[in-house]
Amino acid sequence: MDEKAAHETLRARGRTEMREILGAPYTEARDASTTPFNAAIRALSEEMAYATLWTRPALDRKQRSLITLAMLCALNHPHELRIHLIAALNNGCTAEEISELFTHAVAYCGFPAAIDALRIAEAVLKERGAL
Repeated sequence: MDEKAAHETLRARGRTEMREILGAPYTEARDASTTPFNAAIRALSEEMAYATLWTRPALDRKQRSLITLAMLCALNHPHELRIHLIAALNNGCTAEEISELFTHAVAYCGFPAAIDALRIAEAVLKERGAL
């Protein structure tokens, strides 16, 4: 398989995974807003994050979602946190687990990051009917 075909295969696998993890509405909105300016980084995220990392066998999607939420809380990335809260719900995480994760984060990320994450989580959970 040549390099281009290998990338296309990875990207197709990543897009399938991403759609299952983040949902069709997110994927469709992302596709509609893809431009020549942002296309390369989006292709890389599909290949690396979704085709390669999210499919590794040692952790299931629910575990990966909780880990991702914790890291996004620690880094204080609210936009990505919102997206991955939806993914966490799609992957079977409960409101109780998400609340506990951000409560636990207080000791490691500090109150401001944990409170910001909890505030975003509460809004997303309400929007999705999980609270």
